[in-house]
Amino acid sequence: MICNIRETNSVPAPTPIDPRGDFILKYIQYSPYIRKDIHAVGHSCARCGTTGVKIFFSGIGGSGVSAIATFMADKGHSVVGSDRAFDRHPGHPLCSVLKAKGISVVPQDGSGIDRSFDLVVFSTAIEPDRPEVLKAKTLEIPMKTRPEFLAEIVSRYRTIGVAGTSGKSTTSGLLAFLMQGLGLTPNLIGGGRVKQFRTETNPGNYLTGESDWLVIEACESDGSIIDYRPLHTVLLNLDLDHHSVEETAGMFGELIKNTEGRIVMNADDPNLRRMDIARAVGFSIDRPSAYKAEEVVYRPFGADFVIASSPGCPSSPPARARMRAMRFSLGLPGRHNLSNALSCIALLSEIGIDPGEISALLRDFRGIERRFDILLDDGRSLVIDDYAHNPHKIAALMETAGRLRDRVCYIFQPHGFGPTKMMKKEYVAVFREKLRTSDHLILLPIFYEGGTAAKDISSRDLAELIGAEGRSVETVEQREAVLERLEQWDACVVFGARDETLSDFAKEIAERLRRD
Repeated sequence: MICNIRETNSVPAPTPIDPRGDFILKYIQYSPYIRKDIHAVGHSCARCGTTGVKIFFSGIGGSGVSAIATFMADKGHSVVGSDRAFDRHPGHPLCSVLKAKGISVVPQDGSGIDRSFDLVVFSTAIEPDRPEVLKAKTLEIPMKTRPEFLAEIVSRYRTIGVAGTSGKSTTSGLLAFLMQGLGLTPNLIGGGRVKQFRTETNPGNYLTGESDWLVIEACESDGSIIDYRPLHTVLLNLDLDHHSVEETAGMFGELIKNTEGRIVMNADDPNLRRMDIARAVGFSIDRPSAYKAEEVVYRPFGADFVIASSPGCPSSPPARARMRAMRFSLGLPGRHNLSNALSCIALLSEIGIDPGEISALLRDFRGIERRFDILLDDGRSLVIDDYAHNPHKIAALMETAGRLRDRVCYIFQPHGFGPTKMMKKEYVAVFREKLRTSDHLILLPIFYEGGTAAKDISSRDLAELIGAEGRSVETVEQREAVLERLEQWDACVVFGARDETLSDFAKEIAERLRRD
């Protein structure tokens, strides 16, 4: 049970990383592939005055890769990258941000890689037969996957890993935002774009600070989570997403073993409770825990609450004493965001931060792009853009949107043929449960980024199964067809992962309704 915890005492901090990324040096010193003296290579070395290594990122347009690439550029390294999305759309907004950062973007055909590079980092979406993989092998340049490279970075910082099948981006962004406001000058390598971090040269998914604190999204999607060794870990939830619940639980178990310090866990999540993590400190809305939200008042776009420690659920004694009679206000809607905020309050309190300081900052966080982004709310029509793509996220989205309007049109674009096939049963279940008789679901064609995926399922297959459950659903091949019928609903919610044009579509819906 969550309450059966053993208090974790102080833990040693790992050696701080050189702010210029000195850990890269070992790839140069010990690699048999680089046939030149290390002092001729642009590594970070105080002895010879060089400023950084030269790194190529293949698949730099991905949320995780772009975060690491811009982070490394800020740390003084020379960064070059490519992405097939940029090849198809040269005016891609992220491409412009990367170029403004000083990152060179080249075609993803292998021509941009030469012997001047010290390391090539590949997105896990890059297939092994792609030209850049073959070129790097031919030139014998050291190679790492994105998660392998991130694991190296994690090991050299006081890292807080945020894990869970939903909510990682919001929670890691909020945690970094709070730490920044508290003067801890954290680093962040995330995925979602924090609205308050975004600038002309920052996509919003990373932060470079002067401390050795690092916040990361510890993603289970590619299995690399078992290689991370964070100082502290936050566990948000455990549900079906990229893997089965059992497989993901096994990965979370390895992450816990690799965590030196605090483990903060959602005591409301039944699958996490079954893991019986003895030394976890719990946070919750419903069940007893060390950090339980009480007197909760949900507002349309936020929540107010207090936090109490349930009997028999010990937390850090100083944190418990400071928490009494403290009132918090959150500017993000929904129960799921309240839970995300509780995890941050719990973790920061456990490491000695005064809850009063947290409370003063919490209300100012504006969230992550494409997480319940309200594009129009004029009293007549409501348009929301959201990243929800797995059943757990979709359920949270629909619960929140359903409180705001009576007739909602949900416009969903499934992401990837493999994930859609794996979660087909769960998709049908969540739409059967959450779609009201007044609501309507429009399914767009499955988003395909390229590659070798078997196209053995379609949105039409999903629609037939959902319709058989008595719900109002249809498929639409061309988005323009939706624009002619917007007056039928009180709200339109556009959601799905990865496809940047979904946001453009949601904005087009908002603009059409605004004109009408």
